[in-house]
Amino acid sequence: MCGIAGWVDFARELGPEAGATGAAMAGTLACRGPDAEGRWYDRHAMLLHRRLSVIDPRGGAQPMAASLGGGHTAVLTFCGEIYNYRELRAELAGHGHRFRTASDTEVLLRAYLRWGEHCAERLNGMYAFGVWDSRGDRLLLARDRMGVKPLYYFPTPDGLLFGSEPKAILAAPHVPRRVDADGLREILDMVRTPGRAVYAGMREVPPGALVIRDRRGLRTRRYWSLPAREHEDDHAATVRTVRELLEDIVSRQLVADVPLCALLSGGLDSSAVTALAARSLRASGRGPVRSFSVDFAGAGRDFAPDAVRGAPDAPFVRDLAAHVGADHTEVLLDSADLAAPGVRAAVLRATDAPPAYWGDMWPSLYLLFREIRQHSTVALSGEAADELFGGYRWFHHPAAVNAPTFPWLTSGSARYFGGLTLLDRDLVAKLDLPEHRRAAYGEALAAVPRLPGETGLERRMREVTHLNLTRFVQTLLDRKDRMSMAVGLEARVPYCDHRLVEYVFNVPWAMKAADGREKSLLRAAVADLLPPSILQRVKTPYPAIQDPAYERALRAELAEVLADGDAPVRPLLDLGRARVALARPPRAASLPYDRGGLEMALWLNRWLAEYDVTLDL
Repeated sequence: MCGIAGWVDFARELGPEAGATGAAMAGTLACRGPDAEGRWYDRHAMLLHRRLSVIDPRGGAQPMAASLGGGHTAVLTFCGEIYNYRELRAELAGHGHRFRTASDTEVLLRAYLRWGEHCAERLNGMYAFGVWDSRGDRLLLARDRMGVKPLYYFPTPDGLLFGSEPKAILAAPHVPRRVDADGLREILDMVRTPGRAVYAGMREVPPGALVIRDRRGLRTRRYWSLPAREHEDDHAATVRTVRELLEDIVSRQLVADVPLCALLSGGLDSSAVTALAARSLRASGRGPVRSFSVDFAGAGRDFAPDAVRGAPDAPFVRDLAAHVGADHTEVLLDSADLAAPGVRAAVLRATDAPPAYWGDMWPSLYLLFREIRQHSTVALSGEAADELFGGYRWFHHPAAVNAPTFPWLTSGSARYFGGLTLLDRDLVAKLDLPEHRRAAYGEALAAVPRLPGETGLERRMREVTHLNLTRFVQTLLDRKDRMSMAVGLEARVPYCDHRLVEYVFNVPWAMKAADGREKSLLRAAVADLLPPSILQRVKTPYPAIQDPAYERALRAELAEVLADGDAPVRPLLDLGRARVALARPPRAASLPYDRGGLEMALWLNRWLAEYDVTLDL
């Protein structure tokens, strides 16, 4: 895993004299790649790299160049992991390619030499990369199918800048830090628009897409999208296929030349990954599996059930760890940790924009990953199983399923994404988020692939699953990537393997929910690996702190903001509502959906101040 950046400009020289800009761009990504830095310059191109060494630490330095003959070169800067690099290496060797390293980086570069831009279609992995091809003065940018790894770009009249995160592009002095109404909508609404970035003029390479910039201009091409296919397997064969895919995926994702571990919440998704990892590591003599979980001090004593959390995670985590013989560590956090100014500043530096929702979960993830990084460089995660197998409650509530909008924004779930309560009413009206949602929903629905003759519930559940896999999961993947890479930890997501996603997406809903419960297909596929407590557990989201001291810390910070006449967020707030919120008596148990307005106001204020953002509304 690494951080990448670059600059192409056909109207100016970008040799070492542009080094100050290159150094600034690369420096912003030091957390993503703490082990080494590399820069490569050509007349009109500059490629930058920050390295986190995972495979072949001694080889694989980047940017990596290869001769094309006749004085031409192809140069690669790459972030991510190619899980089928060994098979590709053998195939390329059969075509006459010779390798100097044992890295997947060199395999990717040689794959480009063999297949050009079509090399992306042959990759299994999570990746973002840029290739400069001097034969046609052409830059190719590519992003993995599910969008696990981020990649942004900023078109200019004569080229473009790109980077793993917006901060790399913003480090160039000629890129404005301007945010318009569309960018603010991306922050405030729980709907990710593929290809759109928060900063005006900036774009994000969509998942499964290529961006090409040469002297003829800029163009994009989708090389992958979720296909609709007839599912021909019966239930038993489907369960068996899911299991076989998961075993292969987890085995591939355990390849690393550095210490690795699994993230364990005690839920079905992470428990299945941890159990599969434990079995694979034990079979290869590399066990036991190392695992980590997060909890809050006093949670076992003071835990209060809410609408989505019926029990604390810790007992289930311990059951699974004992069942598979994991070397397990519980990371305990408290309200002071989450509210610490230094932690919140680190979160904001990692995100480049205000964390939209679940404001306490970003610092808790950051702190969890910071502790894990003391022991491991790679962590396997259970992200995306809910979107793929139908784990969220809105998959199973008819009102949410049948609503003419994103199901997570219906009345039963919308309160979890309600961070607008303290914002100025005129601003909210001007942004017209309901219309924004209607337009985004129509665009998302139009992208759903269909099967001829598919009707009724099956047709609708295909739509709901597609919405979750292309819109909702992007926020979670982005959160996982930013918080892990902020401390130089590589988080791998087995459930995002495109083979599994394509297969399960096309399994009929009646088979996915065969036992009437959430994720019944996944449960059936891993039933023999897990203890009964995990198999019977109801879906529970990532833990949220309930300590009232955390909300008191937020209130104290908001009081300081309201007392500061120069606080940049003040023009965006309904000051009367904010004062009423501060005067309201504290709650006995602080719940995340009750703190949304406080979190949003405070994150906005920090962002506007620290990023020197100009709002163009």
